[in-house]
Amino acid sequence: MTIKVALAGAGAFGIKHLDGIKNIDGVEVVSLISRDLEKTKEVAAKYGVKHVTTNLEDSLALKEVDAVILCTPTQMHASQTLACLKAGKHVQVEIPLCDVLKDGEEVVDVAKTSGLVAMCGHTRRFNPSHQYVHKKIAAGEFNIQQMDVQTYFFRRTNMNALGQPRSWTDHLLWHHAAHTVDLFAYQAGSPIVKANAIQGPIHKDLGIAMDMSIQLKAANGAICTLSLSFNNDGPLGTFFRYIGDTATFIARYDDLVNGKEEKIDVSKVDVSMNGIELQDREFFAAIREGREPNSSVAQVLPCYQVLHQLEQQLNG
Repeated sequence: MTIKVALAGAGAFGIKHLDGIKNIDGVEVVSLISRDLEKTKEVAAKYGVKHVTTNLEDSLALKEVDAVILCTPTQMHASQTLACLKAGKHVQVEIPLCDVLKDGEEVVDVAKTSGLVAMCGHTRRFNPSHQYVHKKIAAGEFNIQQMDVQTYFFRRTNMNALGQPRSWTDHLLWHHAAHTVDLFAYQAGSPIVKANAIQGPIHKDLGIAMDMSIQLKAANGAICTLSLSFNNDGPLGTFFRYIGDTATFIARYDDLVNGKEEKIDVSKVDVSMNGIELQDREFFAAIREGREPNSSVAQVLPCYQVLHQLEQQLNG
């Protein structure tokens, strides 16, 4: 049976999903939703998607649609995820699940009673580099003492990953910190019991902090130090240093080196080297197998509980 998918958000990240899905058998994107109709038609033509709309409800009304992938602005994630579940569609929402905790809790409650697959795109769980480390931990060969993480962008104007103007404002805490907060608890195999945050000045136009520092401690004693900036004019992205009891690893997206910067081959860790594709494979496999996916909304909710605590601290 072919799983038929509607994809909402034809921007930089939506295109990454379209590229990943091309490599997955038995899955077809049948509907594309985005704000700008002309741009959406262009993307749809390139990927052979027949149905195009600017309204998610139009796609949810299509009987043939089994599942939805949401790559829309952060502020819409929770409400759109609920709309998909209430329409009887499996749903994968890009990170973050929500930017208000109670909205995320509602999604988890509705997902639980729906019997549908509801997953959040915490891609770091799927990147081959982080999977390699996870397998070492699972095998008892490596335990995290500290994770040292830098998330750096140069975003003094509101641009997306393709350098195009954004129609919404990105967020260091609820989006970029979410990747690391979830990954730290996942890799430590232990819940976060202590979290602190401080932030730099609020940007006069964007209305958000451009610099932030976060400290985390897991119940098992592992710690994490996370530095985030939208002011960094240099290499962009997130760099993870895993300092453990038997080794040091540095992960940069799908690449991995040891503490001496010697390359580690992660090409055999999974069926692809593309974290987004692997994330999508897990989503479709969970639908086919009728099971909870890795990175289900229920599994990632503790991350958003921590972000909520940090937000209260920062606003206090």
